[in-house]
Amino acid sequence: MLEHMPDRIELAHLPSPMRELKNVNAAFPGKRLWLKQDELTGLALSGNKVRKLEFLLADALRKSCHTVLTCGGIQSNHCRATAFACAQLGLKCSLILRDDRDAAGRSSFGEANHFLSMLAGANIELLSSRDYVKQLTERFDSKIKHAAGGLYAIPTGGSNGIGLWGYVLAAKEILEQCQQLGFSPDLVVCASGSGGTQAGLSLGFHSLNRATKVLGFAVCDSAHYFVEKIEADIRHAGELAAVAETEVQQLLAELDIAVNDDYIGPGYARAYPELYQRIIELARNEGLVLDPVYTGKAMHGLLSELEAGRLSRYDNIVFVHTGGAFGLFAQASALINAAGTA
Repeated sequence: MLEHMPDRIELAHLPSPMRELKNVNAAFPGKRLWLKQDELTGLALSGNKVRKLEFLLADALRKSCHTVLTCGGIQSNHCRATAFACAQLGLKCSLILRDDRDAAGRSSFGEANHFLSMLAGANIELLSSRDYVKQLTERFDSKIKHAAGGLYAIPTGGSNGIGLWGYVLAAKEILEQCQQLGFSPDLVVCASGSGGTQAGLSLGFHSLNRATKVLGFAVCDSAHYFVEKIEADIRHAGELAAVAETEVQQLLAELDIAVNDDYIGPGYARAYPELYQRIIELARNEGLVLDPVYTGKAMHGLLSELEAGRLSRYDNIVFVHTGGAFGLFAQASALINAAGTA
């Protein structure tokens, strides 16, 4: 399917760096863990989202849209990245955010990503967690109708058959960097929050190097949900490119999508003591900044699985750091308390 890649505009600083996690590796003889630093892709530390936006916003510009509409949690990395990309491109940005403050047990209004989205000039509508589930589709439809064709709607996380192409290209970039460093990646690991990053990586490595396994660590929802979501995004990509349904079905049968949902904890954007301790440990021992929503859970899952001996057949492992550092600030008090006991 690589020949069907859609149009793209260049927003990201690429290639993002890759480095060996030498201090982490000392605990795992025979293993080499590598960090793909997609937290450094640009657009105000927008992480993995900017790669997806290169394709999504190219589509918006091609359709002569003047406003971009998307949605997510109050601390959504994707929404913040979209706001800054729109500001750079001269587009208006409208966000519908789920107000998670009560559910998360803390106040994050006007903090971190939410503050940055406001700073970038986004028009923000807040819905309570209860109303968000009930009203989101209705609000989207209403805004699209009243925009009379000038509004471009992006789903949660930028994850669909267009956005996934950002990580198809990333798979190619990873393989090229690994070759330059003298190894072939056995396993590539990422956080799965909306499924688009893993969908793109899965499609990319299937096309370029099937010996590389892709493993996602769910930060919300079940492994079953993510398998179905990744398959749906790839089907969508196939539909947009007019690829024969039988060809897409054959591809999906070969993918062997792997998702681990054992490290989600209490729920999306909700952390737990072991996760805080892992984030602190890696900051102090490796100079690595992880967040408690996405990358922290994925890295904690990866290292826990390695410690338990469940990934013994993989020697060279690449962890894709998808960004999200601003998520630390909304949970700073809990991290400070955890640091006091570390």
